[in-house]
Amino acid sequence: MSATPSLTTAPPEGARSIDELLAGARARLSRLGPHETYRAVGRGAVLVDIRPAAQRAEHGEIPGAIVIERNVLEWRLDPRSEARLSFARYDLEVIVTCQEGYTSSLAAAALQDLGLLRATDLDGGFKAWQAAGLPTLH
Repeated sequence: MSATPSLTTAPPEGARSIDELLAGARARLSRLGPHETYRAVGRGAVLVDIRPAAQRAEHGEIPGAIVIERNVLEWRLDPRSEARLSFARYDLEVIVTCQEGYTSSLAAAALQDLGLLRATDLDGGFKAWQAAGLPTLH
């Protein structure tokens, strides 16, 4: 019978916690608040909602946001991907949103890693957008 690994064992060398990953991602982003995001979309930025269908159904959606669930985001927005969307390009101003603004930070940093250097996220996510009184669909 094998022993269950201890939860108190030291992490492998080089391993980072999720808090460290999130801080590193956010250090690279110029995060936008809800009203800044609204204005950016008005001037042509693309707002991408990465939340799963169940979350969108429960909480609502932002009119005009393009839904690209998190599990396929990089494939849809990488200009070199065969699965890319027609508007994917390196100079795309893309703002990623999730429910509360955590997963979107990691996703926006991943897009920057692909070369979409204008990628950022909505600080506070859909929840902040809704709290700001901006338009939603339900």
